[in-house]
Amino acid sequence: MSNTILDLKPKRIWKHFYDLTQIPRPSGHEKQVIEHIRQFAEQLGLENKIDSTGNLIVRKKASGGKEKIKGVVMQAHVDMVPQKNSDKIHDFLTDPIEAIIDGEWVKANQTTLGADNGIGIASILAVLEAGDIQHGPLEALFTISEETGMDGAFGLNKNDLKSEILLNLDSEDEGELFIGCAGGIDLNARWSYTAVKSERGTCYKISFSGLKGGHSGIDINLGRANANKVMADVLTNLSKQMQFQLVSFSGGNLRNAIPRESETILCIDNNDEEKLKTYLSKVQEDLKKHYSGIENNITLQSESVTSHELTMDNSDQKKFIALLMNCPDGVIAMSESLPGMVQTSNNLAIVKAGKGTIEVQTLLRSSDDKEKMEIAEKARKIFTDQGIKAELCNGYPGWLPDRNSGILHFAGNTYQKEFGSEPKVKVIHAGLECGIIGSKIPGLDMISFGPTIRHPHSPDEKVHIGSVNKFWVFLKTLLEAIQ
Repeated sequence: MSNTILDLKPKRIWKHFYDLTQIPRPSGHEKQVIEHIRQFAEQLGLENKIDSTGNLIVRKKASGGKEKIKGVVMQAHVDMVPQKNSDKIHDFLTDPIEAIIDGEWVKANQTTLGADNGIGIASILAVLEAGDIQHGPLEALFTISEETGMDGAFGLNKNDLKSEILLNLDSEDEGELFIGCAGGIDLNARWSYTAVKSERGTCYKISFSGLKGGHSGIDINLGRANANKVMADVLTNLSKQMQFQLVSFSGGNLRNAIPRESETILCIDNNDEEKLKTYLSKVQEDLKKHYSGIENNITLQSESVTSHELTMDNSDQKKFIALLMNCPDGVIAMSESLPGMVQTSNNLAIVKAGKGTIEVQTLLRSSDDKEKMEIAEKARKIFTDQGIKAELCNGYPGWLPDRNSGILHFAGNTYQKEFGSEPKVKVIHAGLECGIIGSKIPGLDMISFGPTIRHPHSPDEKVHIGSVNKFWVFLKTLLEAIQ
């Protein structure tokens, strides 16, 4: 079934993308894909180097007569987000991605597709092998571990790049040029609680599934449910109706993905079983109404389980649930200078509790670095005020827009001439490596663009077929236009 994408146009890009779907490449496991690209460069006779961090840099000489124009580095990250539906059997460390055509889109069979940033990689490989594009000196930068902390960009040595212009090929709306992005920072909290034997006779596992999830930056303003927040709200309201003891809580597994699933195990009195079932039935009804048109497949399930695990002490349980409720989540502030754009947000990404230990991880984003740190400190204080150790880490800078950018001028004019319409110029509420690379190489002239990709970081990820062709035409034409 995957072979059908090989018939799509432009064939060069889809061939390279198909090859990438056959190579497992979740963050932290990129050696195989880096070696695949390096061998490809060797076959073309191109200079290449793997740096001390694990990034790959490839150089291609300028076309005849274009040796003295500004050098361009095309940049994309090689890793992908490993997400799948709970009932899908798939090992991201060994199994290929099954890419399928669905009308005007290419998607995967119940897993993330890896179009983020696989189409960007494929387009760079297509440029490197092309003999019909007239361009200046080219560099290709393939970075690692972007999705889990932008490690490749942080480890980049500025002396390894010679170009003056950077084309980041990691944006997800064709016809839009991005000239700025949000910075981000993680909040990690971990603490112990008092574990006690259950005083109640019946244990139930309650679970949420079927949520859309998605990218915690791009999709944060779509009103989607955060499974951790929804579960915390369910437990808060349940505590007003009956007594229970928490055995465990588990939700989310990636800092940059909106949690799609969560589950908790709790113990109740035997005579409260019907009351619990009635309450959960009403919750399911209310959630379907509240998220109508947004989360149409939201599912709340409960089942009786045998549990011999210890439960939380009552005071620790109250504190835990209150902290989840008080932790900020979703859009916090909209941009005043760019109407309709999110400025600051937080994602209550990962919550794990059980066997005496609790872990909470959030990812806060903002295009305003000062506001980012102010809100991050406030969020941290929610935990430290309760005597909990919470640290801010893995911070990365935003990318301030420059409307006087020379490459922006070239790109805007090129798009207008090629397609007869002006591209939209935007700032994205997501972390692009441009912010880090730009901080390492001051004065580097940068833009970001790409094909249309929807719902990255979730099993609903898909890329629009027609947009890939326009993206490819634009990239080729822009490389030829740069002076």
